[in-house]
Amino acid sequence: MAHANARLIMHGRIPLVRRVRLEGRPVAHVAKELGISRQCAHRWVRRYDEQGWPGLRERSSRPHRVANRTPASVEARVLACRRTDRRGPAHITDQTGVPERTVSRILR
Repeated sequence: MAHANARLIMHGRIPLVRRVRLEGRPVAHVAKELGISRQCAHRWVRRYDEQGWPGLRERSSRPHRVANRTPASVEARVLACRRTDRRGPAHITDQTGVPERTVSRILR
């Protein structure tokens, strides 16, 4: 499903690429006809050039990974320390070197 603010869906991208690549028309003129920016039109034409027709399909806007996720090995170390000592975040920080705020979040 296309983003709510998307001007072009799959059915609009195909005519864009056909007019530019098959008919040889300027990207700026086709973009104006379709009511999109030149940059947007160039992006879709470039994606077609690199990936072909499959490159024009919808893509998820969801991130591929979470950059600030605490590694599982660190979480395991904190939880192991908690099981053995049954003490609070300050003590676990001293034992593991993991920041106290991170320890608190893991223990929640």
